[in-house]
Amino acid sequence: MDVSTAVEQRRSTRHFAARPVDQAILLRVFAQAGNAPSGGNLQPWHATVLAGDRLADLRRQMQVALQAPPGSEMPEYRIYPENLPDPWRSRRSANGEAMYASVGIGRDDRGGRMAQVMRNFTFFDAPVGAFVHMPRIMGPPQWADVGMWLQTVMLLLVEQGLASCAQEAWSAYPDTVKRVAGIPDDHVLFCGLAIGWPEPDAAINRFANPRVALEDTVRFLD
Repeated sequence: MDVSTAVEQRRSTRHFAARPVDQAILLRVFAQAGNAPSGGNLQPWHATVLAGDRLADLRRQMQVALQAPPGSEMPEYRIYPENLPDPWRSRRSANGEAMYASVGIGRDDRGGRMAQVMRNFTFFDAPVGAFVHMPRIMGPPQWADVGMWLQTVMLLLVEQGLASCAQEAWSAYPDTVKRVAGIPDDHVLFCGLAIGWPEPDAAINRFANPRVALEDTVRFLD
């Protein structure tokens, strides 16, 4: 597989096959991803990968955390800017509506929408869940490094026939995640990453997610 094909095929997968992932594949992917760009070669990225009993334990403990009163855990960063304006607000809204529509959840079905959101905290039943984190002292340039590393991981997973979904939703529960996964308190929990074999026929894995026109984001100056 060439890079262009991997880029075109990668998407956020939210329905995985009940099939385990060989750890040898993951070791190879994460080792290769270490070649991602890094300013000053800091390599600030960290990942904690859970499967089997550890992943099952996390899912059980998350059910408890999700029942706690609002504000029991505080995110360590804001996922979206406050009062997000257009065009970004409309893009985000359209993405959500397309996802819910793909599984037959209507605009007024608040219970159905909440149930779909809660599936984030099972890693969408993927056989592997990873947490991406970094030392708290790192700044915006290092966050960019972590993003490039994460994209590299996801493309290499595509090359292996695997699928993934990067999930910033996990950042809302740093206390539970850090306790169960043994992540240091002086690290920021960036996101989760669901990993597994995709179910290609699942509607939620196939809804259209169009990108903006090139001229809306890139300028060429002579």
